[in-house]
Amino acid sequence: MIDSARDRPNARGMTRNLRALLLAAGFLAAGNLPATAATFRYASAFEPGSMDPHAVATTYNTRVLSQVYDSLVRRDENFEMEPGLALSWTAVQPNAWRFKLRPGVKFHDGTPFTADDVVFSVERALSPTSAVKSSLPNVTGARKVDALTVDIVTNGPTPVLPAALTNMRIASKAWMEKHNAAKPQNFSAKEDTFVSRNANGTGPYMLKSWVPDSKTVLVANPAYWGQKSNVTEAQYLVLGSPATRLAGLISGEIDLVIDPATQDIERLKSTPHLKIVTGLSRATQFLGFDQARDKLLYAEAGAKNPFKDRRVRLAVRYGIDLNAMQEKVMRGLALSGSALYTPMVAGYDKRFDKPPAYDPAKARELLKEAGYPNGFAVTLHCSNAQPADSICQAVTGMLARIGIRVTYAPLPFNSLVPKIMTKDVSFYALGWTPSTDAEGVLVPIVHTPNAPGNGEYNAGNYSNPKVDALVDKARVELDPAKRLAMLVEAMALVDEDVGFIPVHYRKIYWAARDKVRVKPRPNDLVELRFLNID
Repeated sequence: MIDSARDRPNARGMTRNLRALLLAAGFLAAGNLPATAATFRYASAFEPGSMDPHAVATTYNTRVLSQVYDSLVRRDENFEMEPGLALSWTAVQPNAWRFKLRPGVKFHDGTPFTADDVVFSVERALSPTSAVKSSLPNVTGARKVDALTVDIVTNGPTPVLPAALTNMRIASKAWMEKHNAAKPQNFSAKEDTFVSRNANGTGPYMLKSWVPDSKTVLVANPAYWGQKSNVTEAQYLVLGSPATRLAGLISGEIDLVIDPATQDIERLKSTPHLKIVTGLSRATQFLGFDQARDKLLYAEAGAKNPFKDRRVRLAVRYGIDLNAMQEKVMRGLALSGSALYTPMVAGYDKRFDKPPAYDPAKARELLKEAGYPNGFAVTLHCSNAQPADSICQAVTGMLARIGIRVTYAPLPFNSLVPKIMTKDVSFYALGWTPSTDAEGVLVPIVHTPNAPGNGEYNAGNYSNPKVDALVDKARVELDPAKRLAMLVEAMALVDEDVGFIPVHYRKIYWAARDKVRVKPRPNDLVELRFLNID
């Protein structure tokens, strides 16, 4: 928050200092922008990272690219599945789904959309440098049937595929090949390509400009085939300071803040001309451990890996007071449980409602039993953005009470992601939002990394053959009840292993001007096609 009364913003306008800051950052044109429905300005602490549709798989990247690139299947205003670039889809037993494509669609450069683009996009998304392989569960490839029909081929029955494809973006084969981008950008290696800085989709908005860590400007696609809003230009602003985002919102220079600071929510509720849009998210924040290496990368020199011992992982869980975390850090704006996914995800069971107990005495006893009577030292990698930063600081303090000396290493989120992808961590915090049911968590986060897409984000190499067997069986099970029962059982085994420690189930809190008409979405994405400004 801004400290002095001199610099405190009010509803009539921004302070002189804050206006100068935003002008310097390029967020405002000289002078005041007119309050019209034509331009929508929304802010977040998080940078999208890349414009390549298959190089990054974060919520923050999707917030921008889902406006530019369409998917075969998508979610409607009520978050139900609906046709996207595919008009219909049918399982072709046993190893394929057939998609009938929408005719007359064009990419932003005017190129017609055809089956060739779908085949190309699937193959590109399966490439080694792709970060979206989890959006293609069991998929081995795609084949063109005719100009507007495609079969996506799997290695077995895959009932979850249409839902998974809601997060699979379709790119132009001709445009990608023209710019030497048949394979996705290697984001973890910090590769820079033409496609990592430019975009060409079929979506409702076109990329006008992108200044990394600053501003992305989108303009409405006049030829868009689907539902349109009255927003003709959208500016996605990256503002790391919660006080700056708050001041811009109160002054009217910003229309919506996706991630207001938890300590500001109550104030915003009573601020004139503002509203808080709320809902329960599908996202969970959790802690993970390196459970494979004999020696940790980030710990005391030469020390063996304590996290291979379940008693140590259990001690960590007993040493974290989740109730205090929710009350003091999250200020009651989150929930706790023992699953890696929230009650908004199919496959959740009430047995996961109760969070793990807090028992520091038991934690110290377990550490002693495991051979660590004096604890040990380890580094915790985490995002430096809120609320992750405060959560990790709280974890650091709590674990110190049981003898675990944590060095907290906060990183910009787009620097944390490559460390997760390359498994360059010993103890880490991460959030995950599945696009499907519980499979959308258990496959990329929990499964042994033994095939493309399996354990794609399992940074600690957690592995349990019983869990893998249940998940693999569920993936090809066509009976929904049996399928979800297997996934619940798998999650229960992960919980028993203390394979991960769920910290909280996120709630969505968007802060908006009262002229903005928008509904919260469980995936925490602001879909511009559903947003209007009065």
